[in-house]
Amino acid sequence: MILLGAHISIAGGVQNALVRGKELGCTSIQIFTKNVRGWKSKPYTDDEIEAFKTYMENDGIEVVVAHNIYLVNLASEDSEIIEKSLNDMFDEMSRCDRLGIKVLVFHPGTHKDRKKGLKLIASSIDKLYSEKFIVNLALETTAGQGDNLGSSFEELATIIENSANGDRLKVCVDTCHIFAAGYEIRNKIDYEKTLREFDKILGLERLAVIHLNDSKHPLGSRKDRHEHIGKGELGLEPFRFILNDRRFESIPKIIETPQGGGTEFDKMNLDILKKLVEK
Repeated sequence: MILLGAHISIAGGVQNALVRGKELGCTSIQIFTKNVRGWKSKPYTDDEIEAFKTYMENDGIEVVVAHNIYLVNLASEDSEIIEKSLNDMFDEMSRCDRLGIKVLVFHPGTHKDRKKGLKLIASSIDKLYSEKFIVNLALETTAGQGDNLGSSFEELATIIENSANGDRLKVCVDTCHIFAAGYEIRNKIDYEKTLREFDKILGLERLAVIHLNDSKHPLGSRKDRHEHIGKGELGLEPFRFILNDRRFESIPKIIETPQGGGTEFDKMNLDILKKLVEK
């Protein structure tokens, strides 16, 4: 079974994401654990937790991963922002543990001084793991837009090496982001070269999630703009490589492609990807 799906809304209750995912034909999904528009959100009720776990057992969604809210910046030196960021991550990690979600994807953070920012992120991670959380944090590769950290495999490795909890840290590779950051994956030779580089610097065993997104902008543009599968600068081949790569059979592959008014675009993109899978 291929673990393929989309980022799904939790509107009306976190358990509803599983229902929506099943309707789309997903075998894995990604969710926000809370409202992404603010720092605070209502806690789950016991009924919501029970319903989520019941659906997980019976509805055919094999893997659920979570993504943190975009307001978080674990590299911030602003006392208010870092306090809010840490409190939010404590909350989100707690929500993941209650739901039984094993991986929480997060954007590393932003800082004008890249070397200092990477150390600050590692320090923030260690503060988070002062609590005995079960969930693993997955650093997401970034496009390198502005002061965003984590656009190179080396930067992610630096965060991991500077953390006392490096063994708890995973990586989420976003195809749009790594391409925009300068990693070529559009042909088989360069695809394998990029994977060898990832394996040498981070280790393929650390890869926990793959975001499948085409890119509106060219290689090395450092612009984070997702496009529908096969409609952007990446084309179809990188997705064919990933979907048929046996090394990634057990890794959830999630689309975060542009949205319309409903789920029609998600269905379109998932259908395109499913046709790339070799029987």
